Amino acid sequence: MNRSVRTLLATALVLGIAVGTAGPVSASSPADGAPGSRPASGAPRIGDPLDAEALRAAIDGLPRQDAVAALVRVGGTGGSWRGSAGVHDLPSGRPADPAARFRAGSVTKVFTAATVLQLAGERKLSLDRTARHYLPDLIPAAYGEVTVRQLLDHTSGIPAPDLPGENLEEWYAHRFDVHTPRSMVASATAKDREFAPGVSQHYLNINYTVLGLLIERVTGHAYAQEVAVRILRPLGLRSTCFPGVDPRIRGPHNRGYQVFAGAGGAVELRDVTVWGATDGWAAGDVISTTADLERFTTALFAGRVVRGPLLEEMFTLPDASVRTYGSGKPARYSAGLSVLTLGGRQVWGKTGGRWGYNTAVAATRDLSRTLVYSVGATDAKGPGMNATAMGLVVAAFGPPPAA
Repeated sequence: MNRSVRTLLATALVLGIAVGTAGPVSASSPADGAPGSRPASGAPRIGDPLDAEALRAAIDGLPRQDAVAALVRVGGTGGSWRGSAGVHDLPSGRPADPAARFRAGSVTKVFTAATVLQLAGERKLSLDRTARHYLPDLIPAAYGEVTVRQLLDHTSGIPAPDLPGENLEEWYAHRFDVHTPRSMVASATAKDREFAPGVSQHYLNINYTVLGLLIERVTGHAYAQEVAVRILRPLGLRSTCFPGVDPRIRGPHNRGYQVFAGAGGAVELRDVTVWGATDGWAAGDVISTTADLERFTTALFAGRVVRGPLLEEMFTLPDASVRTYGSGKPARYSAGLSVLTLGGRQVWGKTGGRWGYNTAVAATRDLSRTLVYSVGATDAKGPGMNATAMGLVVAAFGPPPAA
């Protein structure tokens, strides 16, 4: 057992968890095609046969300090690979269930954006009309210019709502609080706008909370029901659901853990599997599996979810003059997705983080390489990307360009 695993299990003992031996740290299945070799630079070329060795190495040694488990699916023209590693839970040390459900966090936004775009295709709403046009009782005149498209690409200027808690301990104490979408929108729109609509981009959940309410208003159905009818059922996503006010993950799932600061500079590892997600709602509460998310991603990119020109909204960034609020960096969020350059090519997708779980769906536009993962991250909402998750992204697509 390596030092990081010993440290992680010792951390669990701080909480009085009866930990057995660490479960299997790698239960990866082989690639369908022969593993590709890396070029001299060490970076895989997208479209080449995938590198099963690199993917396996990215999750070897779990559980580690940064993650207790990982579930991975990679596909595309270069072959497919399925892998899982780590443990179902620390006390038993049983192997992680590769078919387990997990909280996918902001991957929810992809479902929400696709539903809005379907409604636009049916002319039940217009992307260029204001949110106030559809929700006059909820969106005040101060935000009367915000359009549906600006909600989709986070250029609305609506600030975040006030939610209880200022640090991890306080958020944990409020983990069972129930937040209604209307109350969150009311809290946010009672404040001054951050910027004029369309001028900057600030990635915030509130934009998709408003979109969830807009879906309900124009359809007359509950948000979760509308997404189920339009996306989950047609695609056969039987393990994907919206939990509502239930703080539990229903069905088979691996436990999630989070590192907390302890007394005297020590750290504690707590089981955070049961944690309400009403603060996320249409922006971040979906529960799913890697198999379901892979099917959804492939269908979406192939034009089987959003059809025709409206699909381009998901692959179109705001005007180049729009910069990220507070940093001045180029905008990188479209309608539901974001984009990075990896391995010399554009990769579109969405990450999500809820306590105990990091998730991502990502693919090249032509579907030559796809990646879906759930990492049982112990730093799921940390300031940087989880180390295990980053290892999977680089193994699948290659590194980002040098700064």
